Amino acid sequence: MTGDVDLGTVNAADPAAFRALVAPLFEGAPRFLDRLAAARPFVDWASMFGAARTIAHAMPEVEQVELIDAHPRLGAPPATVSEMSFREQGYDREAAGDADSIEIERARVAAELERLNAAYEARFGFRYCVRVGGRPRAALLPDMEASLGSDPEAERHRALDAVVDIAVDRLNALLGPNA
Repeated sequence: MTGDVDLGTVNAADPAAFRALVAPLFEGAPRFLDRLAAARPFVDWASMFGAARTIAHAMPEVEQVELIDAHPRLGAPPATVSEMSFREQGYDREAAGDADSIEIERARVAAELERLNAAYEARFGFRYCVRVGGRPRAALLPDMEASLGSDPEAERHRALDAVVDIAVDRLNALLGPNA
């Protein structure tokens, strides 16, 4: 999706074109995108995201997990994530400074993310999904650690909301400040 796509185009697109246009906002998840396509037309972007949130929460659990897991793991190798996720996870703005200390910190955070991702996925059966919002990965560790004590249903609900929140941020980034 590019910043020159308008809601009229999204509403008028055939289902396959709709999926192609909107998939970058949600990292794919075809069954979710099919449901969202069927909910058209949308009167504005806010109604599309409202429908997305309602659909995400109403889907069967297996489809909810598919939607959550469409997003890459937090801290996934940069070469394995979408362009939008690459920017969101901060790979395009990694800190400059003493190369040795930066690499030590990067390795520490990567190891902690690996540990937390494994524990989270073992506990809940889906990936940890959070709106990064420009925060460094290290700043996300405390919330990720705390989430391990959450109720599974509440955590799935939180993750589905995060998927939609991320999509809203992505659209806003594409459309720019004058949208």
